[in-house]
Amino acid sequence: MIWLSWRQLRIQAAAAAVAVAAAAIVLAVTGPHLADLTGIVFDQLTRTDRFLYFAGIVAVAVAPALLGAFWGAPLVARELEGGTQRLVWTQSVTRGRWLATRLGLAVLAAAVAMGVLTLAVTWWAAPLDGVQSETRGSLPARLTPVAFGMRGIVPVAYGVFAVALGVAIGAVLRRSLAAMAVTLAVYVFVQIAVPAWVRPHLIPPVRETVTIGSTTLDGISLRGDGPGAVSTITAHTADPADWVLANRTLDPSGRVVDGLPAWFGQCLPPPPSPAGPAEAGGGKGNLLTCVDRLSAEGYRQQLVYQPASRFWALQWAETGLFVALSALLAWFSLWWVRRRLT
Repeated sequence: MIWLSWRQLRIQAAAAAVAVAAAAIVLAVTGPHLADLTGIVFDQLTRTDRFLYFAGIVAVAVAPALLGAFWGAPLVARELEGGTQRLVWTQSVTRGRWLATRLGLAVLAAAVAMGVLTLAVTWWAAPLDGVQSETRGSLPARLTPVAFGMRGIVPVAYGVFAVALGVAIGAVLRRSLAAMAVTLAVYVFVQIAVPAWVRPHLIPPVRETVTIGSTTLDGISLRGDGPGAVSTITAHTADPADWVLANRTLDPSGRVVDGLPAWFGQCLPPPPSPAGPAEAGGGKGNLLTCVDRLSAEGYRQQLVYQPASRFWALQWAETGLFVALSALLAWFSLWWVRRRLT
């Protein structure tokens, strides 16, 4: 049974191995260049470096979806479409053993492929992820949703989950193309929902109230024009690599407000003129004076964030979540095949 399952999977496994090996070779050749950079690292990155950085994110993000759609979804659905499963079931192989063997090999192959790919990408990006910088050369910090799921160990759990999801959907729908489409849709939804609604709360986030000043000021924005314009302000944490979840302004009584007092917008210096420097009286000094007055009146900024130091704790927590979901899907598939299929 194991040999038969492997023969049916070997073409897809060979294609995945070639793709992963090619990516690993490219990263192995270009990676040492990043480790040798010193000084202002992000100013020394070439166009190729930036392309490979984002290509690595895309590759690790897309790979689990492809595994789920092209490995998981047809694994059972293709057999049910053709009715070939009945030949196996009439032999000494039980339904449970038949599915467990096929699913186990597919999950193992997916875990190995994702493990090698994410190891290569994480190793390549490590010199950039470890650099402290306010702007990071416009590259996302590794704890942000853009990069977090493409680093560490959690992509392996994504691959396992995608395959288990595809098998479960394929067993229910019994049609390969329909199962592939639904698997892709569900997987994409999960990858949007988890960073937005689940990951921030896997570990209780830190809540901190900071004084608004030159050392914490992150940005000021205006909504609307004229005297009725609403001013808002944001602050930053001590570590620019922290993942800020909420940035709220508190009034002197401690209540969250949607905007700042009207005088603040009038106090701000005018923007620089396209034809020349800012008008007389404007400038950074006046901006800081406005911010200091805001702080003196009792306005504070409330920050809710996940510290950068929790990267691995969140990785393990989310990995455990997806492994549990994968186990639940595998159990459902076994139950469905044994009890509901005829």
